[in-house]
Amino acid sequence: MNMKTSTVSNQVMWNRLISVVEEQAMALVRTAFSTSVREAGDLSAGVYDTGGRMLAQAVTGTPGHVNAMADAVSHFIRRIGVDNIFEGDVYITNDPWEGTGHLHDITVVTPSFYQGEHVGFFACTAHIVDIGGRGFGADANSIYEEGLYIPIMKFANKGTVDKTLMHIVRGNVREPDQLVGDIYALATCNEIGHRRLVEMMIEFNLDDLNGIASFILENSRVATLERIAALPRAKATGEMTIDGYSSPVELKVSLEIQADRVLCDFAGSSGLDKKGINVPLVYTKAYACYALKCAIAPEIPNNAASLAPFEITAPENTIVNALHPAPVALRHVIGHMVPDTVYSALDKILPDTVPAEGAGTLCNFQVSLRPRTDIASNKLGDEPQDVQQAIGNAVRAEVLTFNSGGSGARPTSDGLNATAFPSGVMTMPIEATENTGPVIIWRKELRPDSGGAGQYRGGLGQYMEVGATDGHEFDFSAMFDRVDHPAQGRQGGVEGAATTIAQDDGTQMQGKGKQFVPHGRRVMLAFPGGAGYGEAAQRDKQLVKRDLARGYISADIAKDDYGLTDAEVAQVLNDVKNGNMI
Repeated sequence: MNMKTSTVSNQVMWNRLISVVEEQAMALVRTAFSTSVREAGDLSAGVYDTGGRMLAQAVTGTPGHVNAMADAVSHFIRRIGVDNIFEGDVYITNDPWEGTGHLHDITVVTPSFYQGEHVGFFACTAHIVDIGGRGFGADANSIYEEGLYIPIMKFANKGTVDKTLMHIVRGNVREPDQLVGDIYALATCNEIGHRRLVEMMIEFNLDDLNGIASFILENSRVATLERIAALPRAKATGEMTIDGYSSPVELKVSLEIQADRVLCDFAGSSGLDKKGINVPLVYTKAYACYALKCAIAPEIPNNAASLAPFEITAPENTIVNALHPAPVALRHVIGHMVPDTVYSALDKILPDTVPAEGAGTLCNFQVSLRPRTDIASNKLGDEPQDVQQAIGNAVRAEVLTFNSGGSGARPTSDGLNATAFPSGVMTMPIEATENTGPVIIWRKELRPDSGGAGQYRGGLGQYMEVGATDGHEFDFSAMFDRVDHPAQGRQGGVEGAATTIAQDDGTQMQGKGKQFVPHGRRVMLAFPGGAGYGEAAQRDKQLVKRDLARGYISADIAKDDYGLTDAEVAQVLNDVKNGNMI
């Protein structure tokens, strides 16, 4: 085989590996029990060589999972032991420091054998709805309160599932069938990846993955270093203030571009929080690397070599390098703000490259529903028949929903409405959410005027209105940010709208923490918008009129922030009334 043919074949095999892990991920989406995986795509999948180096990742999934999982497989190899790896094995953990950052992520690793020889690993991660403990929220004071801890161990040994482990899991979680189903789905998706890999190895007459692994990693390394070498040698600092739990959190980063690497040091960031918003370094590293790759080398596939030149450090026991046993359940609330902090520094070195700040963290919440308790059991007979029936039909359920605010405007285009950046997960359909328990989403729509004004407008947030069916009350676990510190614009852009949360009777609620909502009450939510980029006066008037016609902005914003005249506003509104949309 000549060199040209060999290079072409290697490229074909590289592309095939990416399609293999994408099918692996889609198998997980199709078989998972949790709506967070099935509907939102909160997962990751990848293939690794025998040394635990990531060769390819699925396009489906989140950077926090994928990039954190890039480090995880080496921990599995070390804990299990090379001499204890057998065909038919399946390994499992939810260790926050050796997995992907909190107990609610289950990581499953499966060794892949071909013709009796170990050739690599498949790994996948999924967020599960319940892991026991206090539930998904920031209320715990240590990792021990946050749920069931599964150390790196064998889920299956030579094809035999550890039934004792499954009994322990079932005895410690609120939704045992759902969790066990998700674990089996994770194992199954790795098996799908293994089958497709074997088919590829047969087709290309491979005995192992050593040759293609070297090709992938070397080409990725060289391509990434070329991108970095083309950048100016410079240093800059960035910072961000975010809500935190009971007091604001400061994120600070020092960024340095060297000839063959980019250094990010988070020294100066806030210390550990007493509540579960702390971030293990593996998760900070995942999102810092993601931010840098998006800006510097977005077209180079993610693998061990393309990530290696980005070196991330933080002092121990700061909020972005939390050590055991710090509570970390909501590590995403802080971790999703890491990219905008990095961009605060990178914008000073590479102007007109990075977006304005966006909502950042996902706008997640969990609803813990139960029969209403405001009527004493001995008084129930005095209530109308329909009330008695509603209470009699009430059930207990845990409902988790993922939602997004707006992303920040970009140097050449508007921000995306209700789109998660940097996490990349999808907003969950209300039909799927309501199917998991007796919750009702009364309202879900875009939030006008929430995107910050600018030459390019920030993406819009959303309105949501949440309640329960008759006979139920619930605890509402809020996981929001941007309540007190909205997204900030760049190059003169205006900040996005802040998050608001209250009950429908006007009772104010907190942005984080578990809060009781009595029978009949609803939670009224307004999710944050992304910030604008550039001066609003520079925005194309046709785009302003289009936004007004679509209802993205109000007449007041069109006039006050963008300078439309009363006559121009009246003309647009009249055109809309007459069906002449812009």
